[in-house]
Amino acid sequence: QLVESGGGLVPSGGSLTVSCAASGFTFSDYFMKWHRRTPGKEREHVATIGTVAQTISYTDDVKGRFTIFRDNNRNIVYLQMTKLKPEDTGVYYCNAHHWMGNYDYWGQGIQVTVSP
Repeated sequence: QLVESGGGLVPSGGSLTVSCAASGFTFSDYFMKWHRRTPGKEREHVATIGTVAQTISYTDDVKGRFTIFRDNNRNIVYLQMTKLKPEDTGVYYCNAHHWMGNYDYWGQGIQVTVSP
């Protein structure tokens, strides 16, 4: 199970950190990802972090503004978002992807709204 928290309303240029708490599986066996669905667009990948943070990647839109990190002791992954823009508004989803590539978990999504 994945449960996101920390979403909300933030002004343009502001910062927000969303978190995703995992339970029911071996967290450290999974790559952790954040995706988002913004108005009028398909769901897109935002960031990925390796099982022990050995690899990290971001979509170009958020490079330099967003940071993904994880705590394998607490089974939580975070997405720290800075310099937020109105076009970052959307529903953010947490995703766990097994390192062998054969299983995924998804969170229910959390709303992030950036006001102009």
